[in-house]
Amino acid sequence: QVQLVESGGGLVQAGGSLRLSCAASGRTFSSYAMGWFRQAPGKEREFVAAISWSGIIKYFADSVKGRFTSSRDNAKTTVYLQMISLIPEDTAVYYCAAGEYGTIRDPQFGSEVAYWGQGTQVTVSS
Repeated sequence: QVQLVESGGGLVQAGGSLRLSCAASGRTFSSYAMGWFRQAPGKEREFVAAISWSGIIKYFADSVKGRFTSSRDNAKTTVYLQMISLIPEDTAVYYCAAGEYGTIRDPQFGSEVAYWGQGTQVTVSS
């Protein structure tokens, strides 16, 4: 079992930045890849980013490339999503997810998610 708790969401103006954190507990953190997804009102949940157990391999959705990055601190069992140049279209509930494997087999990560966090709201005002 893995428990995931996101934090760091909030209200920010367009052009601003936020850093989301996801603290994990349970299974050995360095044994699984992590991902970020988001769900805007009235829309399906979509992939945002994925990061391998080592933090070396990363994938990002085209919509966030160049603006978002992800990192992890295995000693702190925490994964981060750094978001800059935020736009109103980034408004959503952001979820972190733990994968089944240490590597990333699916660049969109959706098929590998084994556990979900509860989500944190990010609102970008224009």
